Formats: sequence, C-alpha cells, structure tokens
Amino acid sequence: MTSASTTATSAPTSKRASGSAAPELGEGERERLDAAVDALQTGTRTWSALTVAQRATLLRAVRTSVAATAEDWAHTAAASKGLDARHPLRGEEWLSGPYSVLGALDAYIETLSRLANGVNPLDGITIDRAPGGRTRVHAFPLTGIDGFLLSGFAGEVWLEPGITPGAARAAAGLAQRTPTESGGVGLVLGAGNVTSIPVLDVLYELLAHNRTALLKVNPTQDALVPVYKRALAPLIEPGFLRIVRGGPDVGAYLTGHPGLVHVHITGSAATFDTIVWGPSKGEGAAATKRRRREDRPQLKKPITAELGGVSPIIVVPGAWTDADLTYQAEHIATMRLQNCGHNCIAGQVVIISSDWDQADAFRAALRRAYANAPERPIWYPGSSSRMELATDAYPDALVLGDRLLVEIDADDDPTALESTEYFAPVLGVVTVPGTGQDFLDAAVTHANDKLQGTLGANLLIDPATEKSLGAGFERAIAALHYGSIAINSWTAFAFITPTLTWGAFPGGTIGDVGSGIGVVHNALLLDGVERSVLRGPFRPFPRSLPIANGGGRFTILPKPPWFVSARTGAVVSEGLTRYRVDGSITGFVKTLTKALQA
Repeated sequence: MTSASTTATSAPTSKRASGSAAPELGEGERERLDAAVDALQTGTRTWSALTVAQRATLLRAVRTSVAATAEDWAHTAAASKGLDARHPLRGEEWLSGPYSVLGALDAYIETLSRLANGVNPLDGITIDRAPGGRTRVHAFPLTGIDGFLLSGFAGEVWLEPGITPGAARAAAGLAQRTPTESGGVGLVLGAGNVTSIPVLDVLYELLAHNRTALLKVNPTQDALVPVYKRALAPLIEPGFLRIVRGGPDVGAYLTGHPGLVHVHITGSAATFDTIVWGPSKGEGAAATKRRRREDRPQLKKPITAELGGVSPIIVVPGAWTDADLTYQAEHIATMRLQNCGHNCIAGQVVIISSDWDQADAFRAALRRAYANAPERPIWYPGSSSRMELATDAYPDALVLGDRLLVEIDADDDPTALESTEYFAPVLGVVTVPGTGQDFLDAAVTHANDKLQGTLGANLLIDPATEKSLGAGFERAIAALHYGSIAINSWTAFAFITPTLTWGAFPGGTIGDVGSGIGVVHNALLLDGVERSVLRGPFRPFPRSLPIANGGGRFTILPKPPWFVSARTGAVVSEGLTRYRVDGSITGFVKTLTKALQA
C-alpha cells in the first residue's frame, strides 16, 4: 500500500559505481545482466511498433495473468512478513498487492482505450479551479462501482499553478500521445516493503515514458519473484520487462550500465544519495564529498525517486462524540501500524491542539487503540535498530507490546521524532496552540517547517468545524506542501487509487532530494502534477447517515477493512480483490455482508 523507505533498495557499493572496496560482480553475473539489457533494447523497438490499441489489449492480457496469481501473490507476501493464514491482518497483502495492481491495470486500460479511439483521457471528467489559480482534476471516483462501494471518498489531482484546464487536456496521455517515440530502457530499483510498488513502477515506465524496464527486485521480495514472473509474463515474453534478483553489487552495476537511460528508485534518501553521489562512509567518502562540492554527480543519467518522510496527522479540534474519538483513534493507529509501520506513508507525528478541551480524552482513546491493535512481527531489515534509536531518544515513551507511543511534553525535544523516519511502529504526539483557523494554520506551518519530507499528510476534521472554516480550510490545504493529502482518510488510500498521483511535493533535486523527484501511478497520464487531495467521510456507516452526520460525507462503509481494528478485515480485503478479479455479484454481496460485521 505504500512505498518503501529506509534501506528499501540496495545501494550501489561495487567499485564500478562508487569506488568502495566491495567485490566486483563475476563475469557470469555481468553477462546475465547484460543479456537482460540487450533483450530490453530489442523490446523497445517492438514496443514502439505497437499501436495504443494494441497496448491496451496487452494490458488486458496482463490483467488476466495477475488475476490468476492473486491468491498465490497474497499468501506468499503474507508468509514473507510472518503473517500466517489465521492472522487478522493478512488481508493487508491482498489490498496492497494484487488489488492495487488490478485497479491500476483497469485504469490504464481505460485511458489507453480512450486515446486509441481519439478520445481525450479527461473527457467527461470534471475539471475546475483550486486555490492559488490551480487547475483541479476530479479523478476519483470515475466508475459507478467505485462511487457505490467507496461512497464518501473523492480524489482530486491539483496541477501546478499556471496550468490551465485547456493545457491539462492537451497534455493528458503523456508518452502515449507519441507512441512511436521510444524512451529507451529504464532501471527500476524495486521497493522492499509493499509488493505492488515494483509492478506499478514498471507500468509507469512503460506507459508514461515509453521505456521498457529492467526491474531489480529488493532482496526482501525474493519470494515474490516467481509470482511476479507469472503475473507479468505478457510483458516479459515480448521483451518489455526483465526481472532480476541481487544485492548491492547488482544495483551498483546496473545504475552505471551504459545501456540503461534512466533510474527510478523507491527507497531511502540515503540510498538515493549513494547512487547519485557515492558512499558517505568508508573508502569512497572523501571522493563523494568532493563530487558534491563540485556538483559532479556520479550518476550520469536522469533519476526519479520516491523516498518517504515523516508524515503528519493533523487533528483539528472540534466537538467530537465518544464514538468519534474511538473511531479516529483507531484510524490513526492504522496509519502507523499497517504493515508494522514499514511504510513511507505511515503517519508518524500526530499534531493536536494544546487548547482542545477534548485533548485528554483523545489521548486516552489513542493509547487504547494503539495498544489494542493486533501484534505482528517487526520484519523489515533495520527496523529493530530504529526502534532502539527511538527508545534511546525518548526513554519515557510508552511501550505498548511491540510498539512505542511518544507523547512530547514541555521537557522533551521533538527533533528526533520529527526528523527521523523510523519505518517501524513508533508514533508520536506533539501539540501546537489554538483552535479553529488559528490552530489549522499553525499546524500546517509546523508540518511544513518541522517535519522531514513532503510525501504525505493526513488531516482529521469533523464536518461542523470544516464548515465553520469556510474558504479558510481550502486555503490551508493549499498551503500544506505535500504530494498527497488525505482529509478524513489516510494517504494509503490515495496510493491504491490509480487515477490519483503518488510522489513528493515538487521541488526535490539531486542535491536536495527530500521525499523524491517525480510522480508515479497517475493513470490519467496527467502532466504538471503538484499534488493529489483525497477526501473521506469523518464518520463510518451508519453514523454517516445525513441526519446523524451533521452535513458530513455519507458512506456505506462501516469500519474500513484496512483498519487494524476491523474484525473482518482479512476476509473483506480478500473478497474485494476477488470481486476486482471476476466481478461476481454473489461474492460481492457476501463481502459486503462481512464488511457490515467489521
């Protein structure tokens, strides 16, 4: 559901790329990798010869093969993370794996089919204006079933200021507007934490850039390689994709390979810097410093990246019921604990008002929700050591089973919490003063100025308070400089929504990369993207009913299946994926019935 972060991809450490003392690859390994690149270069000519209609047909074949592997995919992923067949959180691997990829394929097929028929991808889609002269594309929901099943959720893509609606329409389609122009062969350094990410990144290389792709799978995902090869066989057979395993030496060889024209990485800023500039420690560190000083990057080809960050959860004070406090506390626990916190979009810093008269009740609800979520293994390499860093920085933190809750008070220094992406089950709470617009503006400033990164931000606000803020609320959202913003939802929902975009707020450079460069997903193939904004219901069904809701968004969803507290989350997540596979109404009704028991 989210992209990888710290140590998520293998840094280049061979002499060929970085000047370190790591051993070179053996001749046989180099020949194997060179052969993969050669096959992909041949594949670029085949890809360029395909019409857009033929590409849509190819994606339908990929959809069929992904659907055939969905069960094996989800079970293999769950087992690799220590979740057995009875674990209540195993459903995460259905949603963040095959479900996400099937949804993306459906959306890309629709976009390519439109282009093939001479129809603009944005025809029939509402486009209006957002604050600051921005063009806003209402990109979700676009189908009747999404509008029903995910009622209450709506997603928008905001384009960079100055891009007009007409310019947005003219550019929609990206490389599929010029399908015969090859983008060459790109390298995808796959994420290690979420199984859909490598596949989604490969699809974006093909469709947004007309690049065939060499996917180097992160070693944490080695168990998925046979599944990936079966699922993506229609892309592998004609030479549009090759999948390789390997550690740092393979990554180093490939980033420096002359046959590859571009690199995309989902990982950490430290790994990015090692690829671009060289090692920060050891034998090559002095040369790395000199290259940085002289602005002479080691990497001689373009690179895009998604690198994570410290995500805020802004809680706007209002008059909440006890049920609201409980539900939103479980919502926040989910943002941190899904995938054991091994997500670049795991909410890490909760920002609440020191003047909120319900602050103590909210804190108590959050402690309960955080403590009561099911335990699971801390499986991602290096996460245990980062847990120790958090414990050392905050020795008075609450230890709740396999997780930490850091509540910053006047005597604590929040710097470590706000500048370190722990990539582990560590959640913090900080305060800023004020209520209403004063609090919201202060919280936005705090998130922008104090928290590391610009990937994703979450904001919780009750309908009455949002209504009272009027236009000030939208201005605050515009001032929140994050690439994905979720209002009464979690940015992970935006991640699995293919017609929204995923990536850092614009501005990252190779010298100061922050949360990354560029976007992915983006199934409408929009140009000039600034951010995506997701809006969800503050209250679940049946409390979302208009009479009880006070003007909020109505939804048929009770507790969403991705909540770590959802009792039927595993079976509902599997059922939703199977419905995405075959469209069975009988299966859908059974899944909806289970959802109502969450």
